[in-house]
Formats: sequence, structure tokens, C-alpha cells
Amino acid sequence: MIPDSKNNMEIQEIKQRFGIIGNSPLLNRAINIANQVAPTDISVLITGESGSGKEVFSHIIHQMSPRKHGPFIAVNCGAIPEGTIDSELFGHEKGAYTGAVGERKGYFETVNGGTIFLDEIAEMPLGTQARLLRVLESGQYIKVGSSKVEKTNVRVIAATNVDVYEAVKNGKFREDLYYRLNTVPLRIPPLRDRKEDIYLLFRKFTSDFTDKYRTPPIQLDEEAQQVLINYSWPGNVRQLKNMAEQLAVLERDHTITAQTLLTYIPQEANGKNLPMRLDNQPKEDFSERDILYKVLFDMKRDMVELKKLVADIIEHGGVTPSFANQSQAINQLYRDIEMPGNPDQQFTIKQPVNNNDNFNITHDAEEVEESLSLVEKESDLIRKALKKHKGKRKLAANELGISERTLYRKIKELNL
Repeated sequence: MIPDSKNNMEIQEIKQRFGIIGNSPLLNRAINIANQVAPTDISVLITGESGSGKEVFSHIIHQMSPRKHGPFIAVNCGAIPEGTIDSELFGHEKGAYTGAVGERKGYFETVNGGTIFLDEIAEMPLGTQARLLRVLESGQYIKVGSSKVEKTNVRVIAATNVDVYEAVKNGKFREDLYYRLNTVPLRIPPLRDRKEDIYLLFRKFTSDFTDKYRTPPIQLDEEAQQVLINYSWPGNVRQLKNMAEQLAVLERDHTITAQTLLTYIPQEANGKNLPMRLDNQPKEDFSERDILYKVLFDMKRDMVELKKLVADIIEHGGVTPSFANQSQAINQLYRDIEMPGNPDQQFTIKQPVNNNDNFNITHDAEEVEESLSLVEKESDLIRKALKKHKGKRKLAANELGISERTLYRKIKELNL
């Protein structure tokens, strides 16, 4: 929908009347939709990020409608406690609940004939949503603690900064209310989609604040302008206005550089490619058995290093041990802590020709890469435990740190 010349004139008049700054096509489209829907009496759902100016558009719709002489009220549904929101909107009778010392009129009664703006509509409790749906469909409501049906003639404009359709799918928002409110959807573009408007808004805000605080006028150099325009502005117009006020109060230099401007931008948002933790990274989750195998693998690696160290000491340290005893002791130590699967692996120390010769240490078995199958390792451990205790399952189970019943089950599973 492209506005014609007449619509363009009306859009410019609306901008001047409501103090809207910008020439973005997305902004102009939103203003045009608000202008066209204003004379009607249908409900409007305004969507947009926080700080993008949704409430301004509710005023446009009200002021350009036949209800402009009637009352207007803005209600933040997220700021009202769940236990009192029904009373706030629809009123209550005396004694309706603890603390209700008198009768109270709700917003739908006091704004009769006007417009009510329900901001953060997605925060409204489901029970209150059902009451609101009845008002939208029939104009009827019942005060809290009353049985009398009341009538009201109020136009409802709702706004939210969340995806209401997602809330509907998650069961947090009534589907019938969503379609009843969403007769005319009105999306307010975020500031990052209005790059051509950012510097215009900044100049307007800084001019207003320097006049207010009687501080020197502020200008941005070219590099600072690029920083301003290319920043994502997650807080939208509200954030830009806040930063302009800070600059007007704190800075005394006439020209603001990019380096100075960056000090007013949150550090976590200075760049797009910041390092961040990925919650979906795989985490190590070791069971008790996995930890046991890991310890055994580490022990075997340490033992190999120990053998090399002993051999090096014997070769270069001039030690003359009893060869048979040394070979037997080392191989016994190795058998005690080695991983299952290579029980016959031996280190043999050959006796030299005479005591002055160096020792020659050879490895009789070639190093073989260990299997990493947990099933095989588990089977080997059970076999060794049963062999050690001569088939007595109770003693073998105690050795393995499991119950006899679990051992029996493992024997059946592994066909031992």
C-alpha cells in the first residue's frame, strides 16, 4: 500500500501535530494505517519493540477518531498485580474482597464513550482476557463481587512487544481474543530499520536538551555519525533520547567524536561479533563406570612412563640391581594396574655381559591400541574378578563395587 499525494500531506500534518520525526517508508506506512483506521470503531493491535513509540500511535488513533472529545486512558497491564487487575478494569462492589471498603468504578466505566489503551496486553491473566473478550463482543461486563451486567461503549487499542501468536500457541493468550483484537494489525518499525531517521532524531533530542539545560550545542563528527547510525539500538527511540540527554548534560566539547560516543553505548553492544557462551555446547557427563575406566587409562599411561623412567635410570645411573628380581617386580606391578586386554604384555631386562656394560631393555610385545568399548571393558573386569575369586559371585561383586544381583544380571547380559 503506497500512500498517494493526499495521504502524504495528511501524514506530514500528523507528524507535525504529534511531534513525529522521520521519513522512513516503514514509519510513513504505520502512520498511514493509523490515519485510515482512526475514523472507524474497530479494535487495533499495535505491535513493536519496547521504546519504539506504540503509545504515540494510540494517541493518533484516538485524536483522529470521532471519540477525540471523549476520555482517553492508558493502562499498563504488566504493571497491575494479577489479583487486582479485574477490579482496576471493571470495578468492584463494597466487600467484594478483603480491603474493598467501598464501591469502585473501573476504567471501562470511567472511560465510557472514549478510548482505552491496554499496553502490554500479553501480560494480562487468562481470566481477565475472558472478561475483556466479552466487552469487545457485546460491550458488557460485570463488576467484581456483583451479579449485575453493566454496559459500556469503549474503543480498545491494545499493544504488545512480544509475539502474541507465539503466546497463543503456548497457551498464554486466548486465541479468540487475539483474532478479536487483531482486526487491524499495526506494526511500529524498530529504530534499526529506520536508519535514515536516527540522526534526525538525535539532532532534535540534543537540541531540546541543550536548550533545557543551557549547555553548549552538540555536533557529531562523520565517524561518530556512522557509529550512531550503525548501532542496533535495542532500546529504540527511548534509548536514543536517553543517550542524547546524557551527552547534553555531561559533555562540554562542541564536537563529539566516535570514541566519546562509544563510551555512552553499553559495552556488551559495542560490536556484533562479541564472544558469547553457547548453551547448547555438549557437556561432559561421566557415569561412575566411565570415571573408573578413565582412571585406569590414566594409570596405564603413567605406568608406561614409569617403565621408561626406570629403564633410563638403570641405563644411565650405574645401578646394578638383581636383574631377575627387578624384571619380576616391574612386570608384577604392571599386571596389578594395567588395563584388561593385554595380560601377557611383559618387559624383559636382559643381563649384561659384565657389570660395567649398559643394560639393554627391550619390550617383547608390540604396543597395541586399546579398545574403547565399554562393553568389552566391563566384560573383562567381570571375568578378572570372577577368576580372582574362583567363581564366587559374592566376593567378585564386592570387588567390583556392585551388588550380587547386579553382577548376576551382567553375567547373563554379557553371556559370561
